Amino acid sequence: MSSFGAGKTKEVIFSMEEGSVKMFLRGRPVPMLIPDELAPSYSLDTRSELPSRRLKLDWVYGYRGRDCRANLYLLPTGEIVYFVASVAVLYSVEEQRQRHYLGHNDDIKCLAVHPDMVTIATGQVAGTTKEGKPLPPHVRVWDSVSLSTLHVLGLGVFDRAVCCVGFSKSNGGNLLCAVDESNDHMLSVWDWAKETKVIDGKCSNEAVLVATFHPTDPTVLITCGKSHIYFWNLEGGGLSKRQGLFEKHEKPKYVLCVTFLEGGDVVTGDSGGNLYVWGKGGNRITQAMLGVHDGGVFGLCALRDGTLVSGGGRDRRVILWGSDYSKLQEAEVPEDFGPVRTVAEGRGDTLYVGTTRNSILQGSVHTGFSLLIQGHVEELWGLATHPSRGQFVTCGQDKLVHLWSVESHQPLWSRIIEDPAHSAGFHPSGSVLAIGTVTGRWLLLDTETHDLVAIHTDGNEQISVVSFSPDGAYLAVGSHDNLVYLYTVDQGGRKVSRLGKCSGHSSFITHLDWAQDSSCFVTNSGDYEILYWDPATCKQITTADAVRNVEWATATCVLGFGVFGIWSEGADGTDINAVARSHDGKLLASADDFGKVHLFSYPCCQPRALSHKYGGHSSHVTNVAFLWDDSVALTTGGKDTSVLQWRVV
Repeated sequence: MSSFGAGKTKEVIFSMEEGSVKMFLRGRPVPMLIPDELAPSYSLDTRSELPSRRLKLDWVYGYRGRDCRANLYLLPTGEIVYFVASVAVLYSVEEQRQRHYLGHNDDIKCLAVHPDMVTIATGQVAGTTKEGKPLPPHVRVWDSVSLSTLHVLGLGVFDRAVCCVGFSKSNGGNLLCAVDESNDHMLSVWDWAKETKVIDGKCSNEAVLVATFHPTDPTVLITCGKSHIYFWNLEGGGLSKRQGLFEKHEKPKYVLCVTFLEGGDVVTGDSGGNLYVWGKGGNRITQAMLGVHDGGVFGLCALRDGTLVSGGGRDRRVILWGSDYSKLQEAEVPEDFGPVRTVAEGRGDTLYVGTTRNSILQGSVHTGFSLLIQGHVEELWGLATHPSRGQFVTCGQDKLVHLWSVESHQPLWSRIIEDPAHSAGFHPSGSVLAIGTVTGRWLLLDTETHDLVAIHTDGNEQISVVSFSPDGAYLAVGSHDNLVYLYTVDQGGRKVSRLGKCSGHSSFITHLDWAQDSSCFVTNSGDYEILYWDPATCKQITTADAVRNVEWATATCVLGFGVFGIWSEGADGTDINAVARSHDGKLLASADDFGKVHLFSYPCCQPRALSHKYGGHSSHVTNVAFLWDDSVALTTGGKDTSVLQWRVV
């Protein structure tokens, strides 16, 4: 062991002779070169320092309308409340300000507002810890003014996820109902302030979409979903249900939404586009408006003045109904934003509309609707920040490319491309943007006009990284076919010519960084290899001393001496999806598979370095980047489709 005289830990070996550190991922050695200036004083036993800066969640892009409903409400503070990933967002449209409730540790699936309009309940899915232990699904009751958690309900009681919650509306709102996603979709009723379950019962073995208390009768509950609507009675310590009878009407595949009118009528919308009125206290239909929407009726909202609004699926229409159920007016949601998912009443005649394409719109049936919150709709991996402006680009499996302003939090432009996208990179001039797709195609877009400048194909596998050299003379395109394709670049990024390809990796390319002087670049691959390349010849650089002291323009490679401290003991090499160094070289942020964003000091070259850690995303955090001036860090979520903007403080 004498050659490792400078120390050894269980997972990392330091060799002073070779000037290298070896870490092990899944038993494979990963050797990393130590720069000459750090080698003499380097020791594995030095304690890493926590970074002096922290991240504070500043803005959440996105909304979960794809598969959740009744999750958008206006509060008396003028904020709208909704959720995406594991964040409940309170958004003041007038002040263009967001606040965030961050008590959950995984995806939120449902939300209810108490009659006091201050207390909020949110229910979440089952999560897993970093060690793979289950985190039980539960309901959190919290204060929307102070953002403090008041109560946590149902730890160890719910199965899989809590999909519906609702407060009782009379009797001071002291009860809360919840439905989980177990096979029997258990309906439970809680005295939430005492954190005790009052009663529970099997709801249905089919999907349950809504559970709500009657507004004036605290003993009546309604649930609906796939092929059912049930009227529940909560009396004498028991829970009994009557099925809603469709009689002469065809039973719909789904009863999708329910609301209550002032006179006590219950109105439901269903997958056949019908509105049914259920007479007060009964389980029979007293009035039917058939086929009023083409496709399902996804949202219903009873307005203060006694009128009713319905929102349509396939037809994207928002219809205003009089108190006598006559149609008064209608408006259509623009096609880009997708079907209506939920409708909420705002101030005056303003309505807020959440859509199935994860957007929130504002407007009225008289004036039409405009975009408030734009979201991605499918898994999100592509992220790049503009070299000199407060702008960033995101692109994902939904084939959408958005160029965002960090100030206005709105897309400056959006564009649909032909293939699902996976990676993005700006030319150093900022005027051209490269987008890599999952098919081997990659495109150049003009960042001002969002016009297509060029389209190229390299291989037929996913392009995991597109990266211009700092001097703007080269573009490297890293593919899942184990190759890096190299291009020379002219005319500020508008003209590219294939120079050659770099072959030598035996697994897919994952990350790539250029030298500050553009003289070489380094790549990581799926089998944890680190290789160095000469762009002029497309040849691998095999002499360690030629690259040992290179200053790297970026640090996005997850393997390397400057970053290896991000790996925890026993880590699987796929646990960390992305890292980014701040432009001042002092911070390193990582994005992992456990929903966490970590902030380390840079260089991060002690085993298992200390970090600040932040939740907000769920499961995979796919990418991370700092804005050009390091004022903001951005992270993207995979399945949660959200983008989180963090102020560096």
